[in-house]
Amino acid sequence: MKTTHRIALIPGDGIGAEVLPAARQVLDSVGARHGIGLEYEEFDWSCERYLREGSMMPPDGLERLRTHDAVLLGAVGYPGVPDHVSLWGLLIPIRRTFRQYVNLRPIRVFEGIPSPLRAALPGDVDFVVVRENVEGEYSEVGGRANRGFHDELAVQESLFTRAGVTRVVDYAFDLAERRGGRLTSATKSNGIVHTMPFWDEIVTERAADHPGVTWDQEHIDALAAKFVLDPGRFDVVVASNLFGDILSDLAAAVAGSIGIAPSANLNPERDYPSMFEPVHGSAPDIAGRGIANPIGAIWSAALMLDHLGHPDASADITHALTDTLASGTALTPDLGGTAGTRAFTEHLLSRM
Repeated sequence: MKTTHRIALIPGDGIGAEVLPAARQVLDSVGARHGIGLEYEEFDWSCERYLREGSMMPPDGLERLRTHDAVLLGAVGYPGVPDHVSLWGLLIPIRRTFRQYVNLRPIRVFEGIPSPLRAALPGDVDFVVVRENVEGEYSEVGGRANRGFHDELAVQESLFTRAGVTRVVDYAFDLAERRGGRLTSATKSNGIVHTMPFWDEIVTERAADHPGVTWDQEHIDALAAKFVLDPGRFDVVVASNLFGDILSDLAAAVAGSIGIAPSANLNPERDYPSMFEPVHGSAPDIAGRGIANPIGAIWSAALMLDHLGHPDASADITHALTDTLASGTALTPDLGGTAGTRAFTEHLLSRM
């Protein structure tokens, strides 16, 4: 019996409009092979829309997304629109309204993409950063006072709840049980006196329910250094919103290019649609030239299929990515090759 899913497409800005069609081609191909029906609805929500109409999306945008099974997003950001405007006008409302409290970012060193680190070899580096995605350091609590005066000030409060920390830590421990059985918790409790000891206490409490997982905790500064010095030691890393954001971008650089990095904004309970997006930005400097790297978007599409209950179809995509990169015949310029977005995608499709 054919399964059909409704997918919301938000190409966004810059190269988002180039990599999302590539991901859709791959989805259609693997969907046809596995009997998965995909119905798409595309939304023009972007910085261009903001400049034209004064908002990143319409007032009923979230309600229009709510009926979909998943959201696939390209990239957001454009010169002339401040990043906090584009982020808080689109991505963050989607993440928070749909309780996408897990941001999942897998990291792999692939054959064919040399890491800048000599010791980071294919097969040795394969881990996942689990980032808390809706609270933590990225809260709305705070404000500005005395604007324009010499004593102007800005206050930004971190917000950590027991429910919020517990659910993301439990997700990370469960994931570690299904993977290599190792978990590392990112902290900074030697300097951040309230929120990070609170985080540490909850990690310790939840670890008792996962005796099969070996775990430790690392201060964020030391952990960043170890990502560079010994990335192969990690399996699952769980971190707060800010720490997870920084660590996952660093890890993508360790893997050779931020252009290949995917992410999943998950509502694990599936009460709301989850959102999938490449980590890279809109790259306006290369937009329109047809050379954008589509790997991050394609890999994000594979994560989406896995979340929707199609692990075999997801694996077909990641295997084809692995084979394509290992062949070295169709790399995009950011990876040292000369292939354009279309050529890379066609090469991948031929291997799938």
